[in-house]
Amino acid sequence: MRFTLRQLQVFVAVAQQESVSRAAQSLSLSQSATSTALTELERQTDCQLFDRAGKRLSLNALGHQLVPQAVALIDQAKEIERLLGGKSGFGSLNVGATLTVGNYLATLLIGSFMQRHPECRVKLQVHNTAHVVQQIAHYELDLGLIEGDCHHPDIEVQPWVEDELVVFCAPSHPLAAAGQADLQALSEEAWILREQGSGTRLTFDQAMRHHPRALNIRLELEHTEAIKRAVESGLGIGCISRLALRDAFRRGSLVAVETPDLDLRRQFYFIWHKQKYQTAAMREFLELCRAMTAGVRRSDEIVLPPVN
Repeated sequence: MRFTLRQLQVFVAVAQQESVSRAAQSLSLSQSATSTALTELERQTDCQLFDRAGKRLSLNALGHQLVPQAVALIDQAKEIERLLGGKSGFGSLNVGATLTVGNYLATLLIGSFMQRHPECRVKLQVHNTAHVVQQIAHYELDLGLIEGDCHHPDIEVQPWVEDELVVFCAPSHPLAAAGQADLQALSEEAWILREQGSGTRLTFDQAMRHHPRALNIRLELEHTEAIKRAVESGLGIGCISRLALRDAFRRGSLVAVETPDLDLRRQFYFIWHKQKYQTAAMREFLELCRAMTAGVRRSDEIVLPPVN
């Protein structure tokens, strides 16, 4: 062969980082060694893989074709390396989750997975839907657990479990006594909502798309806990997943406001790159997630075992 696995590893890192220096840092290599490995790969194969503009490198058409093949080969090589080293367990798993899933489900799921497979190194990154989709598309994550829609042509999307948003307020709010509200009543309130680009905000905006009046959005926040605190303090009403609110509803620190006029249902999804090699760790984690949510009607009904 006219290339080495190290050269492919450098190529993938540069493709992801679009910079030799950042790729070198991610691989714990010197910048000169990284640059040499990439130059040698292109020279030995007589192929140019990047368009160069100053210090920035952008994949050309051939480079784009090579990335999924290189990523799959590197993943398989890591599994072979573990097998030859006498390690029968899993190597690593890099999971991305959106905020609702990441804060209220993913940590417990990963905890259960690591109890079963303590040798596996698991990394969890929590971002909004748009960011997780971008990371999956660039092979920066093995799996994504998302709460918003994904229509990226290179990404496999599989339904997981149904979720539902709910409008909520502080116990002292006038809507708490009523227990429900129509569109007219909702339009008169100040709102504390998630930011644009989040799956939660997308579901809310779709549900309100036929509402004729603009809402009074007082705050847009990136974290569900911050929204809950703001609503508790009386700044307005909010709308997030029932899953994120079930403990607050039990305590009585927040109150659900039913909205018969709004369809706030949505789906949680698994996503991964269509051309990514599925490692044993990926397959096992997906199986565990499905097993732990089997037969559940809605996300807030999921019962997860405590992690010791």
